[in-house]
Amino acid sequence: MNASQKEQNSKRLLGNLLLILTAMIWGCAFVAQRSGMEHIEPLTFNAARLVLASAAVGTLALVTGRRRAAAQPDRTPEQVREERRATVLGGICCGCFMAASSALQQMGLVYTEAGKAGFITALYMLLVPVLSFVLFRKKHTVQVWIAVAIGLVGLYLLCMAESLRLNRGDALICLCALTYSGHILCTAHFVQKGNPVGIAALQFMTAAAITLPLAFLTEEPTWAKVASAAVPILYCGLCSSGIGHTLQIVAQKFTDPTVASLLMSLESVFAVLAGALLLGERMSGRELLGCVIMFAAIVLVQIPLPKKKHA
Repeated sequence: MNASQKEQNSKRLLGNLLLILTAMIWGCAFVAQRSGMEHIEPLTFNAARLVLASAAVGTLALVTGRRRAAAQPDRTPEQVREERRATVLGGICCGCFMAASSALQQMGLVYTEAGKAGFITALYMLLVPVLSFVLFRKKHTVQVWIAVAIGLVGLYLLCMAESLRLNRGDALICLCALTYSGHILCTAHFVQKGNPVGIAALQFMTAAAITLPLAFLTEEPTWAKVASAAVPILYCGLCSSGIGHTLQIVAQKFTDPTVASLLMSLESVFAVLAGALLLGERMSGRELLGCVIMFAAIVLVQIPLPKKKHA
């Protein structure tokens, strides 16, 4: 293995570890979201967290952007324009997917059970490789497909305590899984040419610009409601949205989108663990088995296959 391959493998490992950290942050966010919903409506909650994430990541993008420019003085004007174009277009596209996914999930939760919603949402783990093949003719190894299948079994055991019969809310959650798959593929495309932190900042600004008017049109936002859910909003805005989604975009620069979707689906495992540790919720044997199977799928997809020897 040459130096270039070693560096590539190191970056891929770092990207995968960042995605697992992202899943952990998102999983813990379910506790904050559950607490926040006691005081504030869904779209108002989303709008507040997105505005907060926009301010935090936007500031970070300005600082890192200047350092990035200073560290790459040899870039041509054409390269700078290409990166700026990919960053702006990527941020807007990812932000539209984020706003749609968030709104569809919140509306779906009004009509369906949380466990079923978690399982259906995580179907992006299957949709991403299917869509990448249909849209971009990207092929995946048998190992990846087996890992996806095992992961789906684990998710079913972890999330599904109810019937799989679909209702109106389930249909909305299915659309959420589809739009979030689009978000993952969109991120994978633009992050290769754009500035990851810049894409993240514009993503939040776009999603906030879409969600905030919807909140005022359909709900009754007040400062009192926002203040009553301040702690959950701070966690979800700064940690789950700001740190989590930024880490996702940075990590996807080095990781295949299908593997990324599998790693990020671990948020369901961390959500159950966080509920048990922070809210005193008890895990059933079925949920524990689901966690074990999910981790087995993650380990499988990380095992390097021996390369074929050419005669």
